[in-house]
Amino acid sequence: MKKLFAVLVGSMIWVSHFAAAIEPSASNAHLTQTATVATNNAAAQLSDSDISTAYIYLLGRLLVTRQEQLDFQDGFQWNQLVHRKPGAVDWPNPNLDVAYSEAWIAVDDSSCTIVTVPQIKGRYFTVQLLSGWGETLANINERLYPKKPYGDFALCVRGSPVSTPAGVPRIDLPVKYSRMLTRVALGSDVEGAVALQHQFRLTTTGSPALPPVPKTLIFGLENFPGVEAFDSAAAALDSDPDRNPGLESMGSLVRRVASAAQTPSQRKRIDHVIRTKALADIAKAGEIIGHGTVQNGWARPGVVGEYGIDYVTRTLVNYRGIWANIKPEVLYYRGAKDSTGQELNGDNVYTLTFPKEALPSRFANYFWSVIAVDSTRFRVLPNPLNKYLLNEASGLTYGDDGSLTLYFAAVKPLNAPEGNWLPTPRGSKYRLTFRYYGPVDGVANGTYFPPALERAR
Repeated sequence: MKKLFAVLVGSMIWVSHFAAAIEPSASNAHLTQTATVATNNAAAQLSDSDISTAYIYLLGRLLVTRQEQLDFQDGFQWNQLVHRKPGAVDWPNPNLDVAYSEAWIAVDDSSCTIVTVPQIKGRYFTVQLLSGWGETLANINERLYPKKPYGDFALCVRGSPVSTPAGVPRIDLPVKYSRMLTRVALGSDVEGAVALQHQFRLTTTGSPALPPVPKTLIFGLENFPGVEAFDSAAAALDSDPDRNPGLESMGSLVRRVASAAQTPSQRKRIDHVIRTKALADIAKAGEIIGHGTVQNGWARPGVVGEYGIDYVTRTLVNYRGIWANIKPEVLYYRGAKDSTGQELNGDNVYTLTFPKEALPSRFANYFWSVIAVDSTRFRVLPNPLNKYLLNEASGLTYGDDGSLTLYFAAVKPLNAPEGNWLPTPRGSKYRLTFRYYGPVDGVANGTYFPPALERAR
């Protein structure tokens, strides 16, 4: 009897263990099914507008992480300057008036980065710091540091206990890593500008922990990604959270779309919405640069360099002119159409005439320039003369009445002075970017737009 009881007990224990082994699998299957249903329900609650909004917002960050990865693939090292030859930068709408130096800055609670700025007189310069979203964090120049705009400046993370050298101004950044650009105006003395460019230096006070470069999707600027953009959402958002007040809910929306995109049926729908709606929304917003204004065929952004809640303009600027500075430093106008509303085309000849009382120099404290870029990648147009911009150093000729006429054509018009002509190759659709450095008067307050481009008959 005792043996029979032992066998029965042993059998019950075995059955109990077997049941325990089976029940979790059934439970997990039920949970998986429940989670899938919940995901589908959550995805169904995402409208097409939600998906488009999330995509446009996320794209602004991905454009920066894309460039960051390309930089480090190109040999960048943290806290080390890369001095570019004038005109040798490779990003949309480059400024060909300045000598650029670039760096990615890493600071933490144990280390600050010292920027050494050479003494520069009678020439525009600035040191710009940007966040991982393309937001300008700080500038170093004589406008912001009039008493001593040169020497050492300490870049530190806000709240860090790091002691900086006596007499060195401390610039507290809200982030541990940032993008830095130095700009020195070339003017008519390119060699002098390059010599000054190479006098900027970076040193660290300690050994900061170097952050990993975010591994996000790398894509061509002429082919935006589809739903695969959301596969990089977590890496993009986690590596550098957006700090702009009023945009707190945007990250959550992006994560909701990213979660829905893991379900095959929803992934297909999200990709379709991106291709048919989000990209169309970007194109439409691009016509006026987000929430900007268009007049005389020229678009002027409402915000630049500091975007607040205007994530649409931020994404557009990161796409078409990454690393844009703030309005007190520079104002940009984009010309895409002539006086009749037709797109600019290299098969045509255009003139741009400024009257004596409204010459470009009147609206710029420092300098102005205009470049032509293609309509897809926004790079300067190749031409046999390697001539890519017009500015005060171009050897301009003014009219007898004091006016200034600029010419845009594949071949120099017979009546065009050499210095006033910018080659625009035949068969190319293009856009003009007009820059005013140190904008004043109507350019600064938004009441002025360049004259309309006239097509020659």
